[in-house]
Amino acid sequence: MPILIRLVADRDIPAMAAIRALEWETETYWRNRIAGYLAGTQSPQKALPERAGFVAVDDGVIVGFVAGHRTWRHQCDGELEWINVARESRGSGIAGLLLTRMAAWFVEQNAFRICVDVEPKNAAARAFYAKHGAQRLNDYWMVWEDIRPLAAQPASA
Repeated sequence: MPILIRLVADRDIPAMAAIRALEWETETYWRNRIAGYLAGTQSPQKALPERAGFVAVDDGVIVGFVAGHRTWRHQCDGELEWINVARESRGSGIAGLLLTRMAAWFVEQNAFRICVDVEPKNAAARAFYAKHGAQRLNDYWMVWEDIRPLAAQPASA
């Protein structure tokens, strides 16, 4: 069965929190943070109200998610907030599917210059974003000067 990418629903937040908590903090922390972010009650610096999240579903199980929002930070039009894939599903192309769907949402919002905060020591994330067209902005940020080419790529895992 192919991976399904769909909009986040409130019922998805516990599964998203469980995936995120494997990297940092607790499930309770992430349930509250993700819910607040998606509801617009918690916002990163310079975030605008428009935001979206998508989940990757494999045979009924959430195996990854992505979220992003409109922003003014770093003169960007949008910011990729989170992208996470369950450890057992990594390396299968799911992150690329999620990123492509998020890119399409940004384009739908007329947001073309997109930033992402990336820990300088996270070589895997930096390589992933670079593979998908992002460039170094500074020590902590990478940028897609124009996300449209990524959004136009065919979705396949």
